[in-house]
This record gives sequence, C-alpha cells and structure tokens, in this order.
Amino acid sequence: MTDFDTPTAGAATGTGVRSRPRAVLPALCATQITSWGIVYYAFPVLLSRITADTGWSAGATTGAFSLALLVSAAAGVPIGRILDRRGPHLIMTGGSALAVIGVLAVAAAPNLLVFYAAWALTGIAMAATFYQPAFAALTRWWGPDRVRALTVVTLAGGLASTVFAPLTAALAEHLDWRATYLVLAGVLAAITLPAHALALRAPWPPAPQPQNPEQPTGADRTARSGPFALLATAFTLSGFAMYAVVIGLVPLLEERGASSTTAAWALGLGGVGQTLGRTLYSTLATRVTVTCRTTVLIALGGATTVALALVPGPIPLLVLFSVLAGVVRGNLTLLQATAVTDRWGTTHYGQLSALLTAPATIAAALAPWAGVALAGLLGGYGGLFLALSGSSFAAALLATRAAPREKAGPTGV
Repeated sequence: MTDFDTPTAGAATGTGVRSRPRAVLPALCATQITSWGIVYYAFPVLLSRITADTGWSAGATTGAFSLALLVSAAAGVPIGRILDRRGPHLIMTGGSALAVIGVLAVAAAPNLLVFYAAWALTGIAMAATFYQPAFAALTRWWGPDRVRALTVVTLAGGLASTVFAPLTAALAEHLDWRATYLVLAGVLAAITLPAHALALRAPWPPAPQPQNPEQPTGADRTARSGPFALLATAFTLSGFAMYAVVIGLVPLLEERGASSTTAAWALGLGGVGQTLGRTLYSTLATRVTVTCRTTVLIALGGATTVALALVPGPIPLLVLFSVLAGVVRGNLTLLQATAVTDRWGTTHYGQLSALLTAPATIAAALAPWAGVALAGLLGGYGGLFLALSGSSFAAALLATRAAPREKAGPTGV
C-alpha cells in the first residue's frame, strides 16, 4: 500500500481518517494516457493524411476537431455539477463508451457532415473522460494531498503524446487513416472501459464545508468575482496559445524541413517534457505564491513559443524547444488543476473548475482552426507562433491582476 492509499487525517470530507480507493490512481494514470493519446493527439498526426485522402481542406477538417472541443467546453459545466454530487464512476465509464463510439464514427465518416457529427459526439466524451473529471475525483478523494495525486496522474498523462503520436504515425505507415482510427478505438475500449468501470466504484465522500468564513460560500458568487474573471481570461489567452502550438508544431517542423515522422516524434518528446515539468510543480507550489507562479509559468510559455517562431533550425534544436515547451505545458496543466483549490477551496471544485476552464476550452477548440487560418494570413507557422507568444504574454500580464483576497503563504498572493 503506497502513501497515496493509506488512511489520512484531514481528508477532503473534513471528517478525519479514512482510506482512499486503491485502484483509482493507477487506473486514472492509464486512462488519461490512453484517452488523450487517442482522442486528442492522434488527430494532428493524421491530419495531413485525412485531407490527402478525402480532399477536404485543412481548415474544414480541423474545424471538426474544434467543434469537438467546443462541445467539450459546453458539456463540462453540467458534467462538473454532476461530479460534485455523484462522483466520477458513471460519468467517466459512460464517457469512455461514448469516446469509443465517437472514434469509430470518425473512422467511418463518409462525408464532412458525418465527420463533424462524429467529432461533436466525441466532444461530450472528452468532457467526461479528460483531465477535469479526473481532477475532480482526485481533489475530493485525496483532500490535502491532492497536489501529489494530481501530479502522479498528470505525469502519466504527459506521456500521452509520447506514446501515441509515434504509435499513430507507425500505424499510419502501414494502414490508411480510417483503419488507424479503428485500431486505436479498439485500444481505447480495451483500456479505458474496464478501468473506469471497475476502479471508480468507491463511495463518493460529501463535499467539505468552507473553513475560511471570508471565502465566498457559493459557486455563483465566486464565479462573478473580479479575480475569477481575470484568471479565466488569462487562462483563455494562454490556453489558446498553448493548444495552437500543440496542433501547429507538426506543420511548423515540416515547414522547416523535418519529415512527418520526425515531427511526430518531436510532438511525442514534448510529452516527455510535460512529464518532467510536472515533477517540479509540487516544489514550485510550496515555495512560490500562487499569483507569482501563475504569471511566471504563462510568461515562460510565451518565451518557448517565441523561440520556436524565430529559430529556423537545425531540427534537433527545434525539437529541444519542443521539449522545453512541454516542460512549461506540464506545469500549466497542474496550475489549472489547482487554481480553484488554491484560491477558493474544494467545496464546489467540479463546478468552479469547469466554469474557470470553459472559456479556455473554447479557446482551445478554436485554436486548431484559427491556427491554420492565421498561419495562412501571417505567412506560415513561424508568423503564427510569433503571434501566439503575444497572446501568452498578455495572459501573463492579466495574471498579475488576478490575485484573490487570501492569507499570505506558499499558496497566497
């Protein structure tokens, strides 16, 4: 039994000692790698093959993927409310089944209309299986030790591109894109369905009551506050840049002369960088105030994007910048995962986290389509990345103003 599984005082329920469900952490590690790797990271690897085979434009094709992310943002808020009340078991198990159906529908889509409908269905599955429901589960079950639990799961999740971008590229060398998605759907079903169905059955503890009487007691009141709005705006600008960089990295490297396989490996190694970055977050969280680390991490995201924009090569150097961008991206994921609890507590975590990240998810949804469009207007992906760095730096500036009223300390302002 690890220290993640042993009884702990001061758990999320606020009721004292209790045992955490032992299977949850390894199950969520496996399902986050698989869900992100297949549902999200396979798409940029297969994009050029989809457009070549179907004749659909890159803009129209990425528009379907953007629709999925928009649907995910819209579905995330009601799903967050259900998670707060009932827990993750039915939500994440049903989401896994829906994800498998969605990927199969994408593979079989005979025309662009069906392709869009399949991705819209998959968007609901994203909201029910990606990080937000996993974070809600860990935040409630792990209580004061949530940062360690969140770090473990996001360390694993950071390997999604490392595992599945090269795997998808290897499959696509021998199969067409439709058959590749069929194989990946089988992997998705084999791993995520039983893991969510069997590992998430533990009783769902009641929400803790706010310990600080000065904290807003209602989710709606918190969501209407100035710091919440500023933080949501900062995460939106940063999220747009971050996801546009992820989707644009492969074509940027191909534009600079890299092969599609090399570009896919660079995307995968960015996942290694994410994992490395997440090992540093716990130390950062205990030594740097929440507003400072929010500002610095977002600004570092802009700096790595500038480097990718302005440095023409050689390819190994660009791959290194991709890894460094992944280091920052890994920290930003944990930054968003802990943003609500660091400022407003855990009582309404599922709902507030969904509200905080919904605009950023919408921005992430628009990023693939907007990135393709802006790259054309700005003379290529180098110009796009330069513009995206400006979005990150603007977000960092806003983050300096998003300081909640809270006590000073490691997680203060």
